[in-house]
Amino acid sequence: MTKSTIEHPKVVSRAEWLGARKALLAKEKEFTRHRDAVNAERRRLPMVKIEKDYVFDTPGGKKSLGELFADKSQLMVYHFMFGPDWEEGCRSCSLVSDHIDGANWHLPQRDVRLLAVSRAPLAKIEKFKKRMGWRFEWVSSLGSDFNFDYGVSFPREEVAKDRVNYNYGMSSAFGSEELPGLSVFYKDGSGDIFHTYSTYARGLDMLVGAYNFLDLAPKGRQEDWEQPPGRSDGPFMHWVRHHDRYEDGPKASSSCCGSENHHS
Repeated sequence: MTKSTIEHPKVVSRAEWLGARKALLAKEKEFTRHRDAVNAERRRLPMVKIEKDYVFDTPGGKKSLGELFADKSQLMVYHFMFGPDWEEGCRSCSLVSDHIDGANWHLPQRDVRLLAVSRAPLAKIEKFKKRMGWRFEWVSSLGSDFNFDYGVSFPREEVAKDRVNYNYGMSSAFGSEELPGLSVFYKDGSGDIFHTYSTYARGLDMLVGAYNFLDLAPKGRQEDWEQPPGRSDGPFMHWVRHHDRYEDGPKASSSCCGSENHHS
């Protein structure tokens, strides 16, 4: 992998560095307090009762949205970009998903179930999941309106016009019928289900622990965006790969997914 360079900041004495660090710390604390306030406001959002019946293909057979909760009252669904005719899942969504299994050791202890959903057929999902070595549940919404209703899948005629309703406004489709997102649901004691939250684009950054580490590093995320030759489904961050395709990792055959952009 090409390692980019940075324009180095000036070199100073330890005392001068400490002064600058304390000034930054004050801003970091301000950011943390603001983040806590935003998180609290998010929890106060009103809810929308789900009236439509959704059915998903799962390794355990057909299941309703309510059944995906299992024994939990809170359900988080990561909308993984994997279209019905794609041969593999999006590599940016794969970066997000590399973090799911670790989180799933802990989320059930707080009454939360986290899984992924795509419009790809279940057989394709299972094959790619096995290749990537993931354990989390991943279901197919093929034949369902689910991904369309929650703003991550789009009719081809809208994609052709390059104007889709994504992230609560009109946006470029980047040549893809699939874009990423996360939706959250709550099930009450009577079994009624409510939509509480969805986030898209840069709102998904919080799910990527690797980004948080890179934000602390001198070179940062090295977000060099590129447009693949002959393709209209970019731009995307050029260094991100499926974890089995990095130069210093196990090799896999080369193929291409659909749009991998989620930076807007």
